[in-house]
Amino acid sequence: MQRFFLTCSICLISLFTRAQSLEDLAVRVQALEDREAIRQLIIDYGTYHDHRDYLSLSSLFAVDGVWESGMGKGEGPEGVFRLMDEAIGHNPLPEGSGTYHVLTNDGITLDGDRASALTKWIFITPAADGAPSIQALGHYNDEFVRESGVWKFLRRGAPVDLPAME
Repeated sequence: MQRFFLTCSICLISLFTRAQSLEDLAVRVQALEDREAIRQLIIDYGTYHDHRDYLSLSSLFAVDGVWESGMGKGEGPEGVFRLMDEAIGHNPLPEGSGTYHVLTNDGITLDGDRASALTKWIFITPAADGAPSIQALGHYNDEFVRESGVWKFLRRGAPVDLPAME
């Protein structure tokens, strides 16, 4: 009888440990999926920006999202669109505008349905001879929110760290 109870105890411990392992695995997988969704959000932002598709770019912002840079401040998707359209001009170009935003993120910090990241950027345009010309380097102070199950920008500030040399 003791052997039976010992065997049952071991089985229960094994099941409990396996359940904990599955829960831990689910949490870890969710974190990986969240980080990947945020990375894609950052990539989409750069792609839409370089293609001058500010309607699509503005859809990446939460209902109460804010985008702020030297060009000004846009609040909500409509405000972000209006700012970008007035400052640069909404003119979707499927092949791109010739500008390139090179984006890197050094780490994404998750906190439930919110997250943050420091995303570094390099803005490149073609020089007169067609060679790449770095115009400026900076970073985005990013805050994200999961809105209706989708990661969106809650706040994106874009300070310039190194302006182009004259």
